[in-house]
Amino acid sequence: MLIFTDMEIFHLVRDQPRRRLDALQGLPDEGYVWLDFVRGRDEGWDLWPRRLLGQELDPRHIIDSHDAVHKSFFDVTPHYDMLIFEECAPPGGSAAIETGSVAFFMFERLLLTVHAADSKGFLELAVKFGEGMVRSPGSVRVLGEVLLDHVVDHFVAMTEDFNRDLDELQESLLDPRSPFNDWQQLLAGRRDARRIEWVCKSQLKALERWHRQSGFAWTNPEETRLHDLSEHLVLVRDTAADLERHIEAAVQIHFATTGNRTNEIVRTLTVFSAIFLPLTFLAGVYGMNFKEMPELTISFGYPLLLVVMVLIAVLLLRAFRRRGYF
Repeated sequence: MLIFTDMEIFHLVRDQPRRRLDALQGLPDEGYVWLDFVRGRDEGWDLWPRRLLGQELDPRHIIDSHDAVHKSFFDVTPHYDMLIFEECAPPGGSAAIETGSVAFFMFERLLLTVHAADSKGFLELAVKFGEGMVRSPGSVRVLGEVLLDHVVDHFVAMTEDFNRDLDELQESLLDPRSPFNDWQQLLAGRRDARRIEWVCKSQLKALERWHRQSGFAWTNPEETRLHDLSEHLVLVRDTAADLERHIEAAVQIHFATTGNRTNEIVRTLTVFSAIFLPLTFLAGVYGMNFKEMPELTISFGYPLLLVVMVLIAVLLLRAFRRRGYF
């Protein structure tokens, strides 16, 4: 006996409102069917193709679909296309970006999807389908592209939030009034940007293989949708790459600015050391306890020495200022 706790069954006909079914004995005469399963909750979901079409799923594909962190991947059989696509997973205990996988099994008139229970893209689209906000796409492949578009939209939104957070970090990094101490967060942001870039590259490679190796002929609208989807992923990938470069540039500017401030401080200290060096020499000479020092018997010797020391200090200050040392 098969148990389906979270399974969704949709009957879709081109440009008509979808129909949610409570049970399914066979494929309807018109349109196609979308069976949506939650990974780990719906037992025996892989038996539906045999029940409805008399066709079996490749055991290796079933194993891949159970892997919650499988990389984006495409494969084809004589009966169906299988696409695994990474999606943005809800944040866990760490601040690092996490991804999960969703599996698509695309037959001519049947779509099976397997995803995590907290998959944002699928939950939102299921709500829209349930409320009649989305009309039925024309084919299984178009529906798959609509689902993928929702997955990519979450990557776009995540990248925008990520960009905003890193902008704040960069402003703090370059603020000369306060020391920067969030190095761990900044390095984590750099790793996350690189993670997004690699995920997008994997997704683009899987979509390219789907386009080249699919067992079904592509129509112009389907290719247009796939092209738009790829452009969105390229945008996310390039944005992540730009963020990584901006972080590295900000770090270099920070250390350059810090080094410049350090040089200014050292230069100022050097100027004052150079000014006090002859004054210290004079004070040391007249601090020696020799009896035969004629200057010690001059009544105005002390104020004269002070005047000479002040004059030396002023002349040195003017000389250093003229050379732009401070």
